[in-house]
Amino acid sequence: MQNRYATLAAWVYELDKPVGRSFGDVEFYLERLQGVTGPVLEPAVGNGRLLVPLLEAGLDVKGFDASEEMLAYCRAACESRSLPAGLSRQTFEGFSYDERFEAMLVPLGSIQLITDYDAALGVLKRFHDHLAPGGRLILDLDAIDGFLDAPHSVRTWKAGEELLTLTADRIDTDYVAQTTTTSLRYEHWRVGKLVDSEIDLFALRWWGVAEFELALRAVGFTEVIACGDYQHGRKPQKGDGIITFEARRA
Repeated sequence: MQNRYATLAAWVYELDKPVGRSFGDVEFYLERLQGVTGPVLEPAVGNGRLLVPLLEAGLDVKGFDASEEMLAYCRAACESRSLPAGLSRQTFEGFSYDERFEAMLVPLGSIQLITDYDAALGVLKRFHDHLAPGGRLILDLDAIDGFLDAPHSVRTWKAGEELLTLTADRIDTDYVAQTTTTSLRYEHWRVGKLVDSEIDLFALRWWGVAEFELALRAVGFTEVIACGDYQHGRKPQKGDGIITFEARRA
């Protein structure tokens, strides 16, 4: 399986990126959404790390995700705070809503899970078509540096008496397709004994800044701008870890 965020992967995500943890993006998105009164959509909502703070700020936000395990964490986070949970299980390629949104948010490079160029254009077109006229897409890309870092890593998390480990080994880098594929082995340990394990193939695509702007314009977006490391108004530059695009449906 590829990019599936099953039980252990979702648990690790919840431990590593709990609701409200910010990489500078929560504050950035809240600032960029000032004045928005209509519905907002977050595709690939995950565990609600961003969605919950937006709901707490009074925004009308819905979300979807392909992983039922991730959605379970998101629903629980909303329910524990008595927040409305307009959540559904859908995919990038097939999501559909009757309403149109004033804004759409795709943080932390989630769009890069779509590794086929034509499929990615199709998803961007679907984003465009689900925005109301004048609606904005705000979307993050991980810069290429993050794709070419250490090819092997091991990380650990503690949850009470439980220990979770993630061993990552890059198994392919395709410089023509602009993709990397990494083998992820998740393990759940208790008192020195292995309880469960999962293996996932995690594939991502990197984009050039000009390339992605052209892709946005190709599917109908206008007023495309980009900034680096959540500094609105500053063009991306060498060393930025995150590049954020903002584009509007005419």
